[in-house]
Formats: sequence, C-alpha cells, structure tokens
Amino acid sequence: MKKVLVSIILMIINLPLFAQDNMAEELKLLSDNNKYDQIIEHASKSKDYSAKSLYYIGLAYYMKGDDNNCMQFINSSIQKDPTNAASHYIKASALNYMERYDEAIKSFQAAIALKPDDSVFYSGLGDSYYNLKKDKLALENYIKATEQKNCIDRPYSMIAQIYSDQKENEKALDAFYVAKSKIAKDSDSYINTVYNIGLLESLKGNYGKAEFSFIELIQLVPNDYHSYAKLIQIYYNNKQYGKATPYRNKLYEAHKKGLLKDNMEDMFCFDRFKWKDYLIQVFERYEDENKGKIYNKHLFYVIDKNNEVVFTAQTEFSPVSVELGGAKYMLCANIGSTHINSGLGFNDDVPYDILKAEALKLIQKNVK
Repeated sequence: MKKVLVSIILMIINLPLFAQDNMAEELKLLSDNNKYDQIIEHASKSKDYSAKSLYYIGLAYYMKGDDNNCMQFINSSIQKDPTNAASHYIKASALNYMERYDEAIKSFQAAIALKPDDSVFYSGLGDSYYNLKKDKLALENYIKATEQKNCIDRPYSMIAQIYSDQKENEKALDAFYVAKSKIAKDSDSYINTVYNIGLLESLKGNYGKAEFSFIELIQLVPNDYHSYAKLIQIYYNNKQYGKATPYRNKLYEAHKKGLLKDNMEDMFCFDRFKWKDYLIQVFERYEDENKGKIYNKHLFYVIDKNNEVVFTAQTEFSPVSVELGGAKYMLCANIGSTHINSGLGFNDDVPYDILKAEALKLIQKNVK
C-alpha cells in the first residue's frame, strides 16, 4: 500500500514537469513550421511554463518583429534557465534591432561563453560593434565567425564591407573574392559581392575582370540596370563603342517602360575618366527633341577632390538651329552662374572621341 501511495505522489509531483516538456515540444513543432501566431496564443497562459516554452514564445515575438514582448519572455526564460545560449542570442539580436548595441554585446558574449563555436553568435557581436563604429572589434568577431564550422554568409560579406568602408580597396577586393567563393549563389549577399568585385576591378583598371563580373550579374539579375551602365563605361574606356550599343538600347527600352528608378530615371553614366586632379563623369539623358524645347543631352561633370562639381560641359538641343537647318546640339558649358556657348554644333552621329575632345578643350580653357 505504501508503495502504491508513493507512486501516486510521484506521479502528481511529476505531472507539471511532463506537461511543461510536452508544451515545449508542442511549441517547438509550431516554431519549426513558422506558426508564430499560434505560439503567441499561449503567451497569456505562460505563467508556469518552463524556460524552454518561454523561449519559444519569445522567439515567436522576435520573428514577428515585436521586440518588447520578445524581451519580456526571453528574460523570463533566462531567469529560469541562464544556461541556454539560444536565449541569450535572441535577446542580443532583439537588442540590436532596438539599437541598444552596448546591451546586445553583453548578451552575445553570454551566448558565446556558453557555446563558443557558433558563427552566428560572433557575427551578431560583429554587427553590434559595426553599428557602434568600432570597426576593429567588428572585424575581429567577423573573422572569428569565419573560423567556426558551417559559417553563415554574413561575416564574409561584412569583412569585405569594412575594408571597403576604410578605403582599403586591395584588402576589400581579396575579401570579396573570398566571400564569393563561400556564400550561396542564390543569396542577395552573392549579388552584392559580385557587384562590388566589378566596381573594385574597374577602379584598378582591370576591365576584363570587371566586365566578367557585371556580365555574370546581369545573367543572375537581368533587370540590374546599374550593371548595364557599368558595362557601358567599361566599353567606352576601352573604346569598344559597338559593344556598348546593346546595353544602351536596353536602358532606353527600360526607360520607356518606366522601369528605371532614382538616379537612373533621367540619365545614366556612360564614361568616367581622370583629367589632372579631377574626375570627369559623362552622362547621357534619355530626353529627345519631340518635346520641342531646349534640353541637355550629354553632360560632362568636372568633379574636384572634395567631390564638388566645379564645371559642366553639355550638348544642348537647339530647336532654333534645327529649324534653320543647322546642328541638332550646341556644345555649351556652365561655371557658377555663367553660361558659355562654344559655337560648336553636333548631330547624333558625332563620334564620341570627337565630342569628348571638344568638351575637354572647353574644360581646359575654363577650369584652372
């Protein structure tokens, strides 16, 4: 009889534990299937839930973007069981989203102390330092993340980004190539990596490698119109004007369909080169003469070391000249509030080398 009573008492004592374990398993299954709303329905009944159950409720709120409720349940989970590294990680991640980076650092460090071989923890810690503009510490943790097994994509990209931010282009380029070899090809990170490789190879004058990158990018993302413009710049630098034509046509087609946004909506950069201590960027506008008014078609922006435009040479459509049987465009310029007309006229079929040479003469004459 005593044995039976002891068994019943033990059963009663253990009922809450079994209920908690079952609840945690139920919530885990819901979490694995992304059914976060169903998990959150349990929040009002969670007073006596286990640390693991509270964790899954906090995680559900985190995935729904409700950081305040996430913090409430994750803190309760940590209070009941401070040895779960995942709880500290979710708390740290929520703090990052709340821009409470100093607090996030402590929670990431707590997670790492419990599980020092997880790349995600080091990457999150790197993000905290990066947002605090502590690049050295951010870099250390991103590198540490890459040293763990099954490293996620982000640290590889961020290592390259930090070097790029610091204008260490050689290190950045090397890091982007490493990132390209490590991260998934179907990710946004891969697209960003290939684009940056193209940019940095262009800056080095390695136009063949840059061309390869931008062509790969267009194959992956056919509507990446910035890459079309970059390819046009490469071909103009190499005087391969014919190779640029299909990409220019694609941009005009996209413009007609209203597909171009932001800085490409009105014009695109098709050439860029150094002259003395200046950078000259050359743009072409989609504007045409059907509107019957004066407009600029090609613009040569002269940019100084402070990234200020100090002079602009442009071809201006002249309705009067056209009406009189003259050239379609006049080569003009602006410096400050002064407008200059060179007296030279051109039509659409003018070779670019001639237009560029005359624009440079105008620039040399007016920019000291």
